Amino acid sequence: MDVKFKVKDLSLADQGLLKIEWAESRMPVLMKLREKYSKEKPLSGIRIGGCLHITKETAVLVRTFMAAGAETAWCGCNPLSTQDDVAAALAKEGVAVFGWRGLSREEYYWCIDQVIASEPNITLDDGADLVVTIHEKRPEVIDGIIGGTEETTTGVHRLKAMAESGRLKYPIIAVNDAETKWDFDNVYGTGQSSLDGILRATNILLAGKNVVVVGYGHCGRGIALRARGMGANVTVCEVDPIKALKAVMEGYRVMPMSEAAKIGDIFITATGCKDVIRREHIALMKDGVVLANAGHFNVEISVSDLEEMAKSKKEIRPNNVEYILPDGRRIYLLAEGRLVNLVAAEGHPSEVLDMSFANQFMSVLRLVKEKGRLEPRVYEVPREQDLEIARLKLETMGIRIDDLTPEQERYLKSFEAGT
Repeated sequence: MDVKFKVKDLSLADQGLLKIEWAESRMPVLMKLREKYSKEKPLSGIRIGGCLHITKETAVLVRTFMAAGAETAWCGCNPLSTQDDVAAALAKEGVAVFGWRGLSREEYYWCIDQVIASEPNITLDDGADLVVTIHEKRPEVIDGIIGGTEETTTGVHRLKAMAESGRLKYPIIAVNDAETKWDFDNVYGTGQSSLDGILRATNILLAGKNVVVVGYGHCGRGIALRARGMGANVTVCEVDPIKALKAVMEGYRVMPMSEAAKIGDIFITATGCKDVIRREHIALMKDGVVLANAGHFNVEISVSDLEEMAKSKKEIRPNNVEYILPDGRRIYLLAEGRLVNLVAAEGHPSEVLDMSFANQFMSVLRLVKEKGRLEPRVYEVPREQDLEIARLKLETMGIRIDDLTPEQERYLKSFEAGT
């Protein structure tokens, strides 16, 4: 690479370092892995290229890869999610990092190009932009790639579609689908951090509000849970009958968006799909409605429809733009329709990303160990890895659990015993 790094301001490095140190104190599982593998250095000679949100937690993962012997190059996976002080701290430590808050589309893909220029052997992705760009624009680097990992639901969907169409050229481990990732990171991390972002951008009172959660997957479930916990009346919109039924059984109102649009005070999208809030829904909304997105891409709320419908707009406070419709109604869009938890807040708490990034680290070890033996498709995280990370997390929390007796193990593996 001709460019060693590009960040907003290197003078922010000391501030970023303090954030990284704070995250390390809250990520004991990843720190245990760092301690173990810094001695063995199983990643010596391996170049890792990552396209993840550049946050203090990602910095802990980067440091852990480097301690295990890897060379690294990193860029952000969202134009507004990079924490500039953390990026500066990584750059000062010699990491090839490319990213700053407020990237244009051209700058965003320039940063991805710099990571690809490092000719990575392993790719880490959050949303699959890095993998897709490699396949579409830089296929010549694929021969040197052992495999990759994917951090988020949207990215896994994209990569599975690539695999099904025969276009995926190297193996990917779906870290997102690990139970110790999506049942914790997606539920508790997204739930807490999305509401954190909404509160920072609005300082609105949630108690008594009608909160509409669009999508009841793991992320939507976490958002609904936290909103209800803060006193909101939660309504869920879904297209999947099983997920809708789960929401009903867990005590939420379920209705189509055409009905929810009339009653909602705050709308939070978490579907991974486009245009789930669009013109006909905005036309039905009350004055003062707040729109926020917790999905990976800024496609869930049709910002173009809102722009066309509004007669004027202005930034009312950071990450909060007021759109005034011709009839005087005000609609407030947070974080430009991008990930509200990372644009208006700091993203997931370190404690929950501890497990997600431990899965990332161990998945990279697996890819290196099984080099040349995996077909170009999307793989699940092994159950054994999930269980090991859960045990480590419990151990760091000072929590002990029971073990099966030998007789119980035999019983569970047998079929002879009946009534």
